[in-house]
Amino acid sequence: MRPEFLTLIISIQPYEREIFTLIGETSAKLGYPSYVIGGFVRDRLLARNSKDIDIVCIGDGIKLAEQVSYRLRPIPRIVVYKRFGTAMLKYKDLEIEFVGARKESYQFDSRKPAVEEGSLEDDQNRRDFTINALAISLNDDDFGTIIDPFNGMVHLEQKLIKTPLEPGKTFSDDPLRMLRAIRFASQLGFRIEDETYSALAKNKNRIKIISAERIASELGKILASTQPSIGFKKLFDTGLLGIIFPELVALSGTETKNGIGHKDNFYHTLEVVDNVARDSDNIWLRWAALLHDIAKPPTKKFDENLGWTFHGHEVLGAIMVPRIFKALRLPLDHKMKYVQKLVRLHLRPIGLTKEEITDAAVRRLVFEAGEDIDDLMLLCKADITSKNEDKKSRYRENYNRLLEKIAEIEEKDKLRNWQPPVSGEDIMNTFGIGPSKEVGQIKTAIREAILDGIIGNNKEDATAMMFREASKLGLKPKLV
Repeated sequence: MRPEFLTLIISIQPYEREIFTLIGETSAKLGYPSYVIGGFVRDRLLARNSKDIDIVCIGDGIKLAEQVSYRLRPIPRIVVYKRFGTAMLKYKDLEIEFVGARKESYQFDSRKPAVEEGSLEDDQNRRDFTINALAISLNDDDFGTIIDPFNGMVHLEQKLIKTPLEPGKTFSDDPLRMLRAIRFASQLGFRIEDETYSALAKNKNRIKIISAERIASELGKILASTQPSIGFKKLFDTGLLGIIFPELVALSGTETKNGIGHKDNFYHTLEVVDNVARDSDNIWLRWAALLHDIAKPPTKKFDENLGWTFHGHEVLGAIMVPRIFKALRLPLDHKMKYVQKLVRLHLRPIGLTKEEITDAAVRRLVFEAGEDIDDLMLLCKADITSKNEDKKSRYRENYNRLLEKIAEIEEKDKLRNWQPPVSGEDIMNTFGIGPSKEVGQIKTAIREAILDGIIGNNKEDATAMMFREASKLGLKPKLV
């Protein structure tokens, strides 16, 4: 072992050493040799924080978890998954999962293996990558020793993703590992070993047996990495993306007509996603960046005077968002609506910068974006990817002017999360009427007058206009 790696293991937190010692002592009493294995080992060797600990023992993992919990104070609640032979408990800020060592065999049409008891070697053989097969002994005779049968330590130093066994078998057995390989490469900035990388393309069709939820989870983790384009380019190059996300692949390629071409919207999209990632950790803003131009392929047309156009792609894109979220089993709640809103509005800020910025136009933008105006503006800034530096500089200057105008309007008119100064209930009570189209007409007239700057965003002006609009409709105040 290299001394610097030993130092990293020795430098674990005191309470982590305490729990490892306790697990080791409990294992010895039960006669179950035990080991820390997988991601915790990898991350600590890379000096990355990790709070998820996997314990593998040569015996009954659930029984070991129960015995460990009895010795902790307060006694933690154990979550047991009998079907999988695992148990999980929480200790301070750690989540510790226990499992008995096992070996697995797979049927071709399923990623659910037949499982039987096995040795530590069997358990390490079933791991996805050499850097995730590293184990640390918790046993008296060799406590703290790293067991590394596949040169995972070397691969950590080389920043290399490699399967412990023949990659075709590893990926065919559990095709989700293909996405995990790309995700780790994206998260860690590692290179995928050549034979392993080739096996991704050869086995890509096996991904079809993986559930949409699992796929979406890995895509989300790639999106959450520092530079998401690394992972998405690998997904594209291996052909996996075409199977799991064909709408995104449809953005790729360029076309030239009458000497006029358009940019490759796939690589433009990845650039926008990377730009957003530099400014925000908001995963749903990153999803919005990934989908902002998703409807360009079906809206692409060539006009003799205008060249290539994608008219209405923001509207169609917003319509496509729920279908994509549903297909990927992503949440169909406010998160989806947030992404849908940003896709629908993403052209509006840039459109405003191309002309004289009026107060009314800015009011409408702030009103429609609501509390998401700041995120919309981040997406807008990220969407400035022109290779023409003069053009890019001009866009950014106009963008900054728009930001100033938004701040000015916000300060003056308070339209973010706007609530009408006069509500529908106010109108009904004043004129003694029930819910009706007249109530909606009055509310709309007041809202439009405020957005156009005809009246102020206050109760007094709105009430006066309510009476004027009601009079036009033949409504009279009820007598009190």
